[in-house]
Amino acid sequence: MNWQALNFDWNQARAFLVTAETGSFSAAARALKMTQPTLGRQVAGLEEALDIVLFERIGRKLELTPAGRDMLVHLRAMGESAIGATLTASGRSETVTGEVCISVTDIFAVYIMPHIVADLRRIAPQMQIKVLASNALSDLQRREADIAVRHVAPTQPDLIARKVRRSFGHLYASRDYLRRIGPIRSVEDVARADIIGIDDAEELITFLKNWGLPVSAKNLAILGGSGVASWEFARQGLGLMPMTEDLASAFPDMEMILPDLEPVEVPYWLTVHRELHSSKRIRLVYDHLAQVLGQRTLPGPPQTQKTMGDQRFG
Repeated sequence: MNWQALNFDWNQARAFLVTAETGSFSAAARALKMTQPTLGRQVAGLEEALDIVLFERIGRKLELTPAGRDMLVHLRAMGESAIGATLTASGRSETVTGEVCISVTDIFAVYIMPHIVADLRRIAPQMQIKVLASNALSDLQRREADIAVRHVAPTQPDLIARKVRRSFGHLYASRDYLRRIGPIRSVEDVARADIIGIDDAEELITFLKNWGLPVSAKNLAILGGSGVASWEFARQGLGLMPMTEDLASAFPDMEMILPDLEPVEVPYWLTVHRELHSSKRIRLVYDHLAQVLGQRTLPGPPQTQKTMGDQRFG
């Protein structure tokens, strides 16, 4: 290879490449976080080093010359190689030691996370996994957690969200409870049932009414701040409770009520701060969560786990 032929500066080549890709000096300067005059000098320096003209102005537009188009092909390849080299170096230099905090609902923490954490411990035993079990939305921007599994998409611009799964919500009750109060074959039958919920009573009643169920505050038998406790109350025969089918299907003692009632779609959003792009350990956990949540069947409690059958996902 003729090393002496490499007579231009990569920073100048990068300035040209980004200008060509963005279409203007101002956009390229913003992308590279430099002033427009500095970027213009770098492009001019490349033209001088190569003794060619790369751009020409046509009206207010910046157009590549034929020589510029030829150079762009080669410098795009150089840019991709440079990015690949940076990622390789980053991957080699970073370790997967340290803590990663995952925020999930308490019911997800109890029934699903033990399997996920066990996998992560096998994959990266030197990493510390912290599980924040909370039904409130953790503030990832304030770093209350590194990654969150949510049922709503975030709106903050500094957060990255990926919809990795969807399930469907139904009403469930234990067989013992149904034996006591009699079968529930229509929405009208729900009016004589006890309801178990989480957190806000008014919000729950509004949700159930919008679902088409004739309920009122008098139906609300138990209200707690814990999804796990409320689900156990339902399993002990104390009332009906809404639950997603991918979790409820792991409990053969629970029966879906009104299976023909239009289910409520429940999305799973995997949310992370933009540090995902610079932290190898967070990326590892994020990718593993995405892989597990993307499976047809969630890992369930070992003592009650069973195949879900024909689940609807998208």
